[in-house]
Amino acid sequence: MRATVDAAFDVVLSPVACAQRPPLDAIRIVDSLFAIGRSEAPFTDYPTERIARLSRRHARVFTEHGAVYVADLGSKNGTTLNGNAVRQTPARVRAGDELCFGGELCYRVGIEPRARIVAAASSAPVPGLLLVPQRDDLGLQPVEVHAFPFLVSKADEIFSRYKERYPHQVNYISRRHAHIFMKGGELYVEDLGSTNGTFVGGKRLDESAVPLAEGDVVAFGGDHFVYRVSLHKAPEVEPTVTQLLLNPAVEEAADADKTTFVGAAHSFLDIFCVDPGLQREDEVNEAAQSVSAHAKRDAPTGAARGAHGTNGAHDAKSPGGANVANNAHAGKGATRRWRLLTGELAKAFAGSDREMLKRIAGWGGVGVIVLLAISAALYMRGSSERELKNLLASGDYTSAVAAANGYLASHPTDTKISALASEALLKAKLPAWLNTLQKAQFDEADAQLKQMRSLSANNADAASLVGELQWVGDLERFVAGRGGVDAPIRMYADETVISGLLQRWEDDAKNHQRTLDRIASYVPVFAEPYAQALSHLRKLESDDSVYLAAIDRLNGTIRTELARDKPDALPPVLDDYAQRYPRLAGLDRLREDLRVYTDLLNAAVSRQLTPLLAMLKKARFSTPPFQAQFEQLSASRLPSADVIARHDAVSAAWQRGDALQALNGLQAMPAGQWSDVLAAELAHKKALLDQFADLQKTRGGKDYDQRLLSFYASLDPTTDAWFVQSIQKDVAALHDKALARAQDLLLRAQSLWKQYRASGSIGGTQRLEAGISAGFRNEARLLSEAQAAAQQGMRIYTQLKADHPADFDRLLADVEAETNLQRRSLTELRMVLDPGLLKAKLALIGGEQSETRQSP
Repeated sequence: MRATVDAAFDVVLSPVACAQRPPLDAIRIVDSLFAIGRSEAPFTDYPTERIARLSRRHARVFTEHGAVYVADLGSKNGTTLNGNAVRQTPARVRAGDELCFGGELCYRVGIEPRARIVAAASSAPVPGLLLVPQRDDLGLQPVEVHAFPFLVSKADEIFSRYKERYPHQVNYISRRHAHIFMKGGELYVEDLGSTNGTFVGGKRLDESAVPLAEGDVVAFGGDHFVYRVSLHKAPEVEPTVTQLLLNPAVEEAADADKTTFVGAAHSFLDIFCVDPGLQREDEVNEAAQSVSAHAKRDAPTGAARGAHGTNGAHDAKSPGGANVANNAHAGKGATRRWRLLTGELAKAFAGSDREMLKRIAGWGGVGVIVLLAISAALYMRGSSERELKNLLASGDYTSAVAAANGYLASHPTDTKISALASEALLKAKLPAWLNTLQKAQFDEADAQLKQMRSLSANNADAASLVGELQWVGDLERFVAGRGGVDAPIRMYADETVISGLLQRWEDDAKNHQRTLDRIASYVPVFAEPYAQALSHLRKLESDDSVYLAAIDRLNGTIRTELARDKPDALPPVLDDYAQRYPRLAGLDRLREDLRVYTDLLNAAVSRQLTPLLAMLKKARFSTPPFQAQFEQLSASRLPSADVIARHDAVSAAWQRGDALQALNGLQAMPAGQWSDVLAAELAHKKALLDQFADLQKTRGGKDYDQRLLSFYASLDPTTDAWFVQSIQKDVAALHDKALARAQDLLLRAQSLWKQYRASGSIGGTQRLEAGISAGFRNEARLLSEAQAAAQQGMRIYTQLKADHPADFDRLLADVEAETNLQRRSLTELRMVLDPGLLKAKLALIGGEQSETRQSP
């Protein structure tokens, strides 16, 4: 939908249906700004479980120049537009898009023409706003605003003009401090997460906007920029002289020489384009924090409360300590403080308040003594604070830390001293820590933080600041260890660290940011590494939403395909991820684990026990999804540890020629899912033992040579090593006959393979037959005999270390590949075919290299 600047339309958010939950009503947005948050309407009426993942100040939907946008406000669980995360920059929203807040509340966006009656109401004249300064001693100018939204920003000329006169007070205002906007024909003010807050009537605003009424007192950042609100409707005609006289304040404030006029609206795009790094240069106004705390307890009501709450904070003092900072400095500190007291009293009585001096003189000596006692008590009460400030001013930060710790040991709740102690600690230790961090000496940096924690034992405030520095240090260690923010994401290594760092930040992002801003205000050199840390944070947030999410999806796909016994479906998936996510490191480990697992699974499914056991001795998996799947496979389909140990003993006995012990070991195997395979191996070994005995009896007979070569061809050079060595001399004497025998076997295998291929091989229909047809039986016989002949012929060539045509190698490879394919295809039908029928068909095809190979 293309909307013009003057088009009147409503934005309609229609909830995406969820079968498990009752439907919600659609939301119609008629104002230019709409708040999303669990403390905002209509979300306050939603069931608690539906808004559990919604932040109090979650997002804003707004219209500007005929377009619709959504901005996330640093919410914990995020905002997505068509599945893509909305981060620091507002995203354009169009009709048909899907908006999700917190991953739970999802809406389909509609844009509808506004009804005429609503459009007419919305075109009512915009009220004018006059902000009248409440402190005459500061020389502030009134501000008259005629266009909204209006952004309160220290970068704006309205406030930046006072930078030279009031540098600290201007810096108490953030770059995106607050904004005043129209909603339902009324003006509202909303704090934008400023460092020092926005106050209305002496109460600091929370996450929600509040309406502005005539006479309200609004303050930005503390007790300096404080204004009384005056509202007046834009006149339809020129005001008369009588009307002007009825409202002289407005007329006076409208004087061009005394008033700043704001005639153009600010952009919502700038207001809600969040950049946490922009507030790092804000100064923390401790007086404003004190005002906020006191206002929650006992702030007076109405406009008077606002004036008192903001102006009263200007003179508020936190109680200092009545004792000296620590015992070691008691004597010298007391003497120094009494000297300071004398000077301070002299300055106090040297002022212009002669009337007060006359009154005191009228009281006589007693009055003077009482006054001196009270003054001394008040002075000594704040002496620790003054001593710390003097030490800070002189740059003796180490002594300041020691003095503050001694005092806080007995006065742990003195927040003023705690703040000064924190400042001293950071100024003393932070530069060295930053230098160590810059050199990538992370162990040394951790040791320095540990020392800073020990110096914060009596100061919870400083301990929290050190905790923030620990997060910065851990972040830099991780980024440097990887090789930079653009280094590859190492699968199954980086996810946990990235998630942990982000979780530590997101548990209270605003508080973390304010704390780091405060650190930068104490030690300005921290501003650059702070900005770098925020840059790294944004990069990790991007990696989290793209790469970590991709890893989660890949793990799910791997689990699904392995559970379906479909590992062959995974290579294309891994290739696709390698192309789509070029910074994803670790796919080669997955490919290697996939290869090993596939071989194991195929051997298990094909019931090839001897190769399977050989693979299990070497199998190692380095990635979590394959480790977990291998554990499941071992528990359900692989031989037990007891069977493996017993079989190892059988194989060792057989290879050293202790045939009786090997046969007894096979007979004693416990019953289980591999019993049939073990029984076949027992039968095969018995047959070999009987044939060897017959050979010994007929040695020198007329058919001995033929029988010897047939027996030799049936032996496995590794498994049957004892028998190979026993007849090796006789076979060597028949070398030429043995080679001829090998050639005959391979030529026969070649003939059988051609017959099998000419018949069309075994097809899917034959595998699915409810019985064993003649066609299946014949094809299986051809394939099985071709494989047996080819294996026996190649075995002779291998044992004699004789050369042979390359065609024989290709023949054996083709026959074994077809045999394995047929066995896998049959095994995949195990949920369809009767178990007995499946077992019979597999036996006809053969394919196992030791248990089912044919005897000579």
